[in-house]
Amino acid sequence: MSADAYGPDVPCAHGGPLGSGRIRVQPEDFVVREWLGFAADGEGPHWLLTVRKRDANTLWVARQLARIAGVHPRDVGFAGLKDRNAVAEQAFTVPVSTHAEWVGTRGEGFEVLAAARHRRKLKRGALRGNHFELVVRDFTGDAAALEARMATIAREGVPNYFGPQRFGAQGANLQLARQWFANGVAPGDRARRGFALSAARAALFNTVLAGRVRQGTWNALQAGDVANLDGSGSVFAVSSVDAPLSERCRQLDLHPSGPLWGARMQVE
Repeated sequence: MSADAYGPDVPCAHGGPLGSGRIRVQPEDFVVREWLGFAADGEGPHWLLTVRKRDANTLWVARQLARIAGVHPRDVGFAGLKDRNAVAEQAFTVPVSTHAEWVGTRGEGFEVLAAARHRRKLKRGALRGNHFELVVRDFTGDAAALEARMATIAREGVPNYFGPQRFGAQGANLQLARQWFANGVAPGDRARRGFALSAARAALFNTVLAGRVRQGTWNALQAGDVANLDGSGSVFAVSSVDAPLSERCRQLDLHPSGPLWGARMQVE
């Protein structure tokens, strides 16, 4: 797991930068809207809340919701962590309690926009995707070339590297994983163990993906790949590649996937 597995030196598929600018100057410059892909059940022992947060950490918001509901923080569910330096709308589940008027509930940096009853606690990863809006300020560079590059990206996609956020400030989570693997002593805190393992898996994924980008095969299926069906969690092993499979990949209906090591990793 080399340092460049997550740093700025990972290879680009479409060429280097065409200009420069400033991003995320203020939270409103980065807007994230979570897409669960399902509606609330309308009944059940949980509230499914839609929460808008600004300059607030997801875990901190979860703790505040738990405090308001009078439940333990571990009983609050959410599908994923969202950036603090952003305006983000995401879902949380909270067990039904004495607090019933959730819509309009506010706290420092967050507000509940909608609430409905739901049967299940929201689990990590239980979402279809996220919609992002990013403002680039003070751009300098070749605007025409940038427009052409964006058209290429829309047509061909980009290598989906894990970004620096996954590895912690200055790569601290990955460094924690290295120390753990080197001395065999796991971090005592469960959350820190999770962050370390997540960073290690992401670094291995990025290393494999970077190799495919250098080979020019990141967007083409190869025998032995596990293909992902666009817009779904469906995957299948690719034993051989024929013309129809290659065309579906070119049309972005299928995507090569990369390894995320763990107990449930699919291998051929």
